[in-house]
Amino acid sequence: MAASSYRPECSRLVGICVLLGALWKIQAEQIRYSVPEELEKGSYVGNIAKDLGLEPRELSERGVRIISRGRTQLFALNPRSGSLVTAGKIDREELCDRSPKCVVSLEILLEDKVKIFGVEVEIIDVNDNAPSFGTEQREIKVAENESPGTRFPLPEAFDPDVGVNSLQGYQLSSNVHFSLDVQSGADGIKYPELVLELALDREEEAVHHLLLTAFDGGDLPHSGTVKIHVTLVDTNDNAPVFTQPEYHVKVPENVPVGYRLLIVKATDPDEGANGEVTYSFRKVRDKMSQLFQLNSLTGDITILGDLDYEDSGFYDIDVEAHDGPGLRARSKVLVTVLDVNDNAPEVTVTSLTSSIQETSSPGTVIALFNVHDSDSGENGLVTCSILGNLPFTLEKTYGNYHRLLTRRTLDREEVSEYNITVTATDHGTPPLSTETHISLQVADINDNPPAFPHASYSAYIPENNARGASILSIFAQDPDSTENARVTYSLAEDTLHGKPLSSYVSINSDTGVLYALCSFDFEQVRDLELLVTASDSGDPPLSSNVSVSIFVLDQNDNVPEILYPTIPTDGSTGVELAPRSAEPGYLVTKVVAVDRDSGQNAWLSYHLLKASEPGLFAVGLHTGEVRTARALLDRDALKQSLVVAVQDHGQPPLSATVTLTVAVANNIPDILADLGSLEPPADPDASGLTLYLVVAPNYADTLISQESCGKSEPLLLSGSSAFSKDNHALIQASSHMVVNSK
Repeated sequence: MAASSYRPECSRLVGICVLLGALWKIQAEQIRYSVPEELEKGSYVGNIAKDLGLEPRELSERGVRIISRGRTQLFALNPRSGSLVTAGKIDREELCDRSPKCVVSLEILLEDKVKIFGVEVEIIDVNDNAPSFGTEQREIKVAENESPGTRFPLPEAFDPDVGVNSLQGYQLSSNVHFSLDVQSGADGIKYPELVLELALDREEEAVHHLLLTAFDGGDLPHSGTVKIHVTLVDTNDNAPVFTQPEYHVKVPENVPVGYRLLIVKATDPDEGANGEVTYSFRKVRDKMSQLFQLNSLTGDITILGDLDYEDSGFYDIDVEAHDGPGLRARSKVLVTVLDVNDNAPEVTVTSLTSSIQETSSPGTVIALFNVHDSDSGENGLVTCSILGNLPFTLEKTYGNYHRLLTRRTLDREEVSEYNITVTATDHGTPPLSTETHISLQVADINDNPPAFPHASYSAYIPENNARGASILSIFAQDPDSTENARVTYSLAEDTLHGKPLSSYVSINSDTGVLYALCSFDFEQVRDLELLVTASDSGDPPLSSNVSVSIFVLDQNDNVPEILYPTIPTDGSTGVELAPRSAEPGYLVTKVVAVDRDSGQNAWLSYHLLKASEPGLFAVGLHTGEVRTARALLDRDALKQSLVVAVQDHGQPPLSATVTLTVAVANNIPDILADLGSLEPPADPDASGLTLYLVVAPNYADTLISQESCGKSEPLLLSGSSAFSKDNHALIQASSHMVVNSK
């Protein structure tokens, strides 16, 4: 297999292709067209869609538009064909005067990519202007003794077209005495001169009538004429002479009207009318005649209108001096207008976003704007800046275009709206500046959950509350806006005593107010632990939780409950024995009571309300112990009736009473015979509970049962430890001996 040969020309070709591709990429954003002037509106200029790499329909879809700065729109986009067309007739002479090349620059904006393309359109001159002399006739005075070969300047024609369409030459009507010679100056301007060919005789012909024709070189040539009247006069052998062939002067653009620019001076050594010099402008155009004024007698040139460097920075003025008979001299006044910093920068916003999401990444484009200063040099250099310490930055792009970008991610909760001031300042002395104000709204996203001002909440509600009573108002704040900030409240599911929390309390989803759904009973429920959730309405929603403790406050709603003595279930009345020999302070019995309330509402005190034998018994205030207050006497009745009240310390206090019947005897047999005759008291104030206690010599411990909190617990009342077990059965038996109760 043969080895491939190296071909250096291929390597060079590849290198050239790569270089051309790079150059094409560099120029890709600059598009050039050419179009003749004076075309009708809508005339085709170029296929802008194709050159942008787009289909015609994409021009409107992608927001393609022409942007221009302070200039009449010369071109437009045809969205159907994708072409750049003329927006009206274009006059090249009005647009570019006599510049050899007339180029109009415009910018094409791709709105969706915020990208600028530069377009240059060259306006091609057409022969739409004929040469013009500016006057219909001109008189030339010639001395009759002039020698053949003498030359006389003729009026010059002006053609605003350029190139071949401009003035090309002159023709003179036939005359035996005169011929035409055309000279070309250093500036390329053609100067027609009348040459005397044959001696004149005033007496033979005082006036010669000639016709001077100027013509251009277009495909359809145009021409203009002026009548030349040559009047023969007596001899004037000296023409005026200017002191300088050219006058140079510099003037600031802001000089006032009436300012004397300079004085042109020409002298003529002749005497009388032949030496009297007058001055005039040659080939003066309307614009120049509006700015400068020449005093025909003194040669003073003064400012007639406002100069503007940005309109024109240089003027070439032709002046002419002529004496009485008509001999003329020419000179030039070259006026350089000096720029003054009299124009503030102009800022044109071409693309603007009024709202941006707070999560937009750094470098997001807010606005695209163009900066222009009509001044020149340092006066026209512009620097852009942003006032204040804002999270934005400026980036210079194509030409004088700048982009306003975000420097970091924005936070609407920190700042919801920015008023951005972009300042464009030139480098003149003193500098001039322009401020552009841009308002930017920061659009909210749901990036903040609702927040409670407290880590937890506590609330108190008295028991026996009304259903629907308000317990607590909870508020959570969401710094987002609109739906993202609308907060709703809910309770986390849980149970208490086997029932769901939602059966005890509810929360208003809009206001966050907690309500009681039932009447609380402190003795059943003393506190509740809730978890409240606050959720916003964003997508997706965000939420946060807070714990709420609700404490039920006790109310004095329970009457003291007497546990001992208990009410017999068979309608009987219990009796116990007490010895007559009992000493004062002897413990007869003990009233035991409880109160389901708590605190002060459950503090109990005992009082002896009524006794059949006052002073015989006493009740302990805090213990409920019933003791003998004195020794028992023989005259004391066998049956003693006591009413004991138990009262709590609530407000208002609640109480219960119990009636005790004490049988007094030395031994049990003595009392048994009389028990059948004992009747419960008929006192309506007496308690429904009647117990007969027998005070016996050997009082033993008595075991009773108290009912509390749903549990049965033994309660031991201690008495004399000398009570024998053998007597215990007897006491039990005797205590169950009953009489008919009411």
